[in-house]
Amino acid sequence: MAIIEWSPAYSVKVKKFDDQHKKLVDMINQLYDAMKSGQGSTMIGAVLQSLITYTGTHFADEIKLMQANGYPELAKHQAEHDKFVKQVVDFQKKFQDGSAMLTMSVLSFLKDWLVKHIQGEDKKYGPFLNAKGIS
Repeated sequence: MAIIEWSPAYSVKVKKFDDQHKKLVDMINQLYDAMKSGQGSTMIGAVLQSLITYTGTHFADEIKLMQANGYPELAKHQAEHDKFVKQVVDFQKKFQDGSAMLTMSVLSFLKDWLVKHIQGEDKKYGPFLNAKGIS
């Protein structure tokens, strides 16, 4: 069972980014599955690192396309990305130094942030990029 299911309602109408969002959903579900099966402590380090790395790639792809097309809310969007990355890196550091465990509150944060970000900020760039011929 997944903590988050991809829904067509999450589509930003840009295939590359929808595919990347689906991958992020899968990674959050991997963390959830590891925690549920009691393997959270053995798998969380690798999965968190993968999530950080992939999120960085995804965010860079979004920002690059926004810059190239003159997206007017670029600075705000990038600030949200930066804040998220800082929080996830903080989770990772706390896990690595033994001061934190993977908990449902961490998973809920990841899930809620992703869903809210996609449905809020990311949905704004979809029509803008579509109007520029990007789908």
